Amino acid sequence: MTSTEPTTAPAPAGGGDDSIVKKLSTLDRYLAVWILLAMAVGLGLGRLIPGMNDALAKIEIGGISLPIALGLLVMMYPVLAKVRYDRLDRVTGDKKLMVSSLVINWIIGPAVMFALAWIFLPDLPEYRTGLIIVGLARCIAMVIIWNDLACGDREAAAVLVALNSVFQVLAFGLLGWFYLDLLPRWMNLGDGQGLDVSVWHIALNVVIFLGIPLLAGFLTRRIGEQKMGREKYEAKFLPKIGPWALYGLLFTIVILFALQGKTITSQPLDVARIALPLLVYFAIMFFGTFLLGKGLGLAYDRTTTLAFTAAGNNFELAIAVAIATFGVTSGQALSGVVGPLIEVPVLIGLVYVALAWRKKFGPDAVTTAP
Repeated sequence: MTSTEPTTAPAPAGGGDDSIVKKLSTLDRYLAVWILLAMAVGLGLGRLIPGMNDALAKIEIGGISLPIALGLLVMMYPVLAKVRYDRLDRVTGDKKLMVSSLVINWIIGPAVMFALAWIFLPDLPEYRTGLIIVGLARCIAMVIIWNDLACGDREAAAVLVALNSVFQVLAFGLLGWFYLDLLPRWMNLGDGQGLDVSVWHIALNVVIFLGIPLLAGFLTRRIGEQKMGREKYEAKFLPKIGPWALYGLLFTIVILFALQGKTITSQPLDVARIALPLLVYFAIMFFGTFLLGKGLGLAYDRTTTLAFTAAGNNFELAIAVAIATFGVTSGQALSGVVGPLIEVPVLIGLVYVALAWRKKFGPDAVTTAP
């Protein structure tokens, strides 16, 4: 990050950390604390206020929660307004990054979750199916802010989530049939299960959670540079909207956990059973991908982007599909709900891990623009 940008990440590892920490706002400095408090507030609201989760659940269009959509829009807009869209061609020309992302997200990721679901939950078919659905829903939204907090490549993140969104529309239903129906029967693991999800529902999910904030960010960058000039836009305008990303993140977490607070707190043992394979999954996907990126010779910023896009999941889509197919009280839906419960604190922790490793990349930590 440059000195003209708002601080939206924990202090990076390496020289100058102390001076950077002193300049952080209270919100930035204690980000992990605020996120944990937001989770606790959400769980408490959903548990203590009768009917709150039901009331929030009714505010939706086409199965998409409007409060969550609003939070994600506010969260993603400032980050996407920072993206230099004139530099996207240098990302699409990076074949190692593009191919690695496709293979990790659409071949390795679903296969890893399938294996872990069967290893850890052989006796709980509903939870197992829910976890597999989570593994199929590749992240296209919240990963953008994790990447930004870890000082990843913003342009690469924009391209990779767009790539994931296209494959999500094309491949989600097909992979659902393969992992939930065809593969279990091939491996003599029992009868398969169908996945009733339309391409249009997945497309709507992509438009709301990626398309709208991406268009808003692009238009803001284009119009802002035309009216103000690039230097003034980045030095004056971006610092003003920068804090919105963290406010949107905290709001989204409160709403998300308020929606599912009663469900989560009423079944702690089941939550623990589901959480264990998720923790292993995040560890495998993040650390494995991070090591792969370094082994391929990618700079820190693109390695970080690759790792977070591999580890993150589209929890909203997974929950919506599980509820639509198996019902709101099903074990499959509970697995989807537990996903963000584990993902949010784990990935914010991995932000700090990534920043601590930044110094290991040396002088080539950031990709050089052509």
